[in-house]
Amino acid sequence: MLKASKLKEIIIDGHDLTLEEFVAVARYNAIVKIDEKVIEKMNKARDFVKKIANNNEVAYGITTGFGELSKVSVDKEKSNILSTNLVLSHAVATGNPYNIEQVRGMILLLSNNLSHGYSGCRSVLIEILIEMLNKNVIPFVPEKGSLGASGDLAPLSHIGLVLLGKGKAYYKGQLLEGKKAMDLADIKTLDTLVNKEGLALTNGTHTMTSIAALNIYDALKIEVLADTIASMSFTALGGQLNAFNPKIHQLRRQISQQKVAENLLALTKDSKLVNDFQGKRVQDAYTLRCIPQVHGASRDSIAHSKTIVERELNAITDNPLIFPDEELVLSGGNFHGEPIAQVMDFLAIAISEYASIAERRLERMVNPSLSNGLSPFLTIDAGVNSGYMIVQYSAASMVSENKVLAHPASVDSIPSSANQEDFVSMGTTAARKCSWIIQNTLSTLAYELLTAIQAIDIRLLNKSKDELSPVHKEIYQRIRRDIDFMQEDREIRIDIEKIENIIRSQDLLEIIYKYCPKIF
Repeated sequence: MLKASKLKEIIIDGHDLTLEEFVAVARYNAIVKIDEKVIEKMNKARDFVKKIANNNEVAYGITTGFGELSKVSVDKEKSNILSTNLVLSHAVATGNPYNIEQVRGMILLLSNNLSHGYSGCRSVLIEILIEMLNKNVIPFVPEKGSLGASGDLAPLSHIGLVLLGKGKAYYKGQLLEGKKAMDLADIKTLDTLVNKEGLALTNGTHTMTSIAALNIYDALKIEVLADTIASMSFTALGGQLNAFNPKIHQLRRQISQQKVAENLLALTKDSKLVNDFQGKRVQDAYTLRCIPQVHGASRDSIAHSKTIVERELNAITDNPLIFPDEELVLSGGNFHGEPIAQVMDFLAIAISEYASIAERRLERMVNPSLSNGLSPFLTIDAGVNSGYMIVQYSAASMVSENKVLAHPASVDSIPSSANQEDFVSMGTTAARKCSWIIQNTLSTLAYELLTAIQAIDIRLLNKSKDELSPVHKEIYQRIRRDIDFMQEDREIRIDIEKIENIIRSQDLLEIIYKYCPKIF
């Protein structure tokens, strides 16, 4: 989890790209290099494609049109125009743009896909794409327009435009015409694509997989933060540790449930504040007592989703595929996004549950009827001050939005291309929705943490913070470095902005790793 930000350079060959390497490039701008064997493989496949075109052999997307137009033959003199026209005609995405890291991820995955040598395109394509990454020329890619089958045609076409000196791209913080951005970065553009290259650039799952991979990485962060923040709310509410006794969880036989119970015991170890509450009640409400069962289930869902997405990082999702050694061109459906669609819907539900249970713990802390002795809305002078009342409102709003967004996209399909492409995945929609849920959940966890810190302060009023566990004490100090105890109402917006930034940084993860590395 902490490795990606430290990687400075990666080498791609189509086979060994890891999640950490992907994030290092997409989010942290690591330099990308191409394995020397890649160019040789690409050139071999390219020579075979040229032979097909020159002999006017029938091969989908090389000497025929696309989709339903695969029945239409294209002369070899027009096959280059065919490839260029594909990008020009398919760049019809709309809406707000994908963010920079998502598009960087798309370019990396596209490059990794081409580097296998099964796409039949020139090596210059991957060389330009890698140069764009390393010089940070990032195409403007609108986020709406992919059905997630026949690949992410529309969004990936917007990347293809910039290779041709068209479209738009960001460079040094400015959105420019594609040609100008490339010129300023001293990257040569292409006058035309040649046969098969239009499909090679657009006919893959790189958009949905980029979003999905970033989602997985953030989900792994969420599972660590959620356990940790839950343990702080548990501390503030005087929770009963007997619910985390390993004897209980061994009987359930759910490994991730056992893991979360172990985490909660480790995070609260040596906490005098927690120990002083033991035996005060027979049992707690579900949001405290059942943290291992709920968080554990979400961990299992994340683990499964991670497996599928990691496979896709090195998958070949082009069509048709070129096998130069056997002189074969095979049409298939590796571009179909169903594997990503289903796990992104699965992940969306799992992450939503983290937010839902977090908001309920937050509610217990601000509700004097449920907080085991904390002041109303965590104020010192209730009535004059509203304290953390509306923090819970905002968290509830995000949780409710998650419930709408968690409706699966993968159960939907709509035919396209005159019913030739008659069952699609909606995988890109599933990944996009999941990314919104992740951001809502990070914000909800931030609100819970802010509330827990205030609750701990009230619980320990005029007492030493040494009564906290070591990890909780350092997290407390990190938050209080930026956000003061709220003695009376103030412009809480500023506190919210600060806690949002902290939760999305590496700071808390580094503290947690320092004291409880086995949580990761």
